[in-house]
Amino acid sequence: MNFEKQINEKEYFKTIAQTASELNVKAYIVGGYVRDLILQRENSEIDFMVLGDVMKFVTEIAKRLNVKNVAVFKRFGTAHFKYRNLDFEFVRARKESYSKDSRNPDVIPGTFEDDIKRRDFTINTLAISLNTEDYGEVIDIFNGLEDIKNKLIRTPLDPFKTFDDDPLRIMRAFRFASQLEFSVHPEIMKAAEKMRERLKIVSQERITDEFLKILKSPKPSIGLKLLYESKVMEIVFPEIANLGGVEQKKEYHHKDVFLHTVQVVDNIAKVSDDVWLRFAALVHDIAKPATKKFIEGTGWTFHGHEELGARMMKKIFYRMKLPLSKLSYVEKLVRLHLRPIALVSDEVTDSAIRRLIVAAGDDLDDLITLCRADITSKNPEKVNRYLANYDKVMQKVKEVEEKDRLRAFQSPVKGDVIMKVCNLKPSKKVGEIKKAIEEAILEGKIGNNYEEAYQYLLEIKDKFLKSEEGK
Repeated sequence: MNFEKQINEKEYFKTIAQTASELNVKAYIVGGYVRDLILQRENSEIDFMVLGDVMKFVTEIAKRLNVKNVAVFKRFGTAHFKYRNLDFEFVRARKESYSKDSRNPDVIPGTFEDDIKRRDFTINTLAISLNTEDYGEVIDIFNGLEDIKNKLIRTPLDPFKTFDDDPLRIMRAFRFASQLEFSVHPEIMKAAEKMRERLKIVSQERITDEFLKILKSPKPSIGLKLLYESKVMEIVFPEIANLGGVEQKKEYHHKDVFLHTVQVVDNIAKVSDDVWLRFAALVHDIAKPATKKFIEGTGWTFHGHEELGARMMKKIFYRMKLPLSKLSYVEKLVRLHLRPIALVSDEVTDSAIRRLIVAAGDDLDDLITLCRADITSKNPEKVNRYLANYDKVMQKVKEVEEKDRLRAFQSPVKGDVIMKVCNLKPSKKVGEIKKAIEEAILEGKIGNNYEEAYQYLLEIKDKFLKSEEGK
């Protein structure tokens, strides 16, 4: 790759190089942008390392690029601004030292080599010179180019020291492996396992952010398996670690619930970028260890795991500091993930289909996507049979929806009408009557229209009002 040609295609790189020359400072493009340039990946964040007066340098660049807002952090020797939807970060070359109880380093000025060797992984230690004497040349002290070629995550220094200094780098190692579909060096795995308890000094928000980035990656199972195999999952998400070694029926599952689960997540990742649908896939069988029971002639069973799993979500969301706005969605998919397959039989009533439609609401398509992803058999015939079953369920759903348009179902008779007809004030009784009307529609006793619902209200109101009088 001709890096000089790549740089010259961007006017802002030439401006930065010219400014560096005029102000007699040394400037380099470093880190992830260089890595992604080589891998031909998009990256809107560009880091620059500066040897010299970084504040004067950035002020002049901002002026030449007509940038008005520059964030300056003199204590750390850094500055940041946005330019044409790009994030520019300028960092004075530095050395770092860490204390045992914090991942925030003490920073002092350093050399080019000091700055490069403080970085997390060799693939992020590459630099491209913006200086006249070696303009466009790649500086590769730790063989990062070779590691990119070999698809390997490796630390520039001893990984035990690297992770001891900043334990979040354990999560980052597995995240990069998952995002780039790289392997990790065996020494990283050893160090991650030994240093995993150090993650407890890292804020939960940072750990969760890295975990979700793994889930967002093209093949999440890479990062999830690394977390599990290094025993880091025991710290980060113990309920998922507990899925390992839990046996299942052999009919259409892998033997191990963890391996089955990561396959389901990968199946979702092939068809959806929605990280919360992927998260629901990750936790859909989370209560299997707690509900596991062996029945002679049947094998291992997990009765009620879908309900218990849904109930577990609230505690997990609070502990992991996940957005509570997504809690009900995940709870719903976990709770309902066994429902659709039970509706395959030809004898299933429209009422049962209606109940699924109402229970799933706007998330019915996601539920079926999860159910289809949940088929992880190695037997193509069985896979096709189960997929056909879900197609059958969705055909029934379509037929019922066409009949009575129940996707966003509510009683056609509203609360104000019920209060007027029954001479009631706002109360629990009004809700009970409304629910009785809805149940009658779901059961197919009456049609989903105002006239029939109103007539049914007249028929049942006395029964409800008498029960109210008897209290």
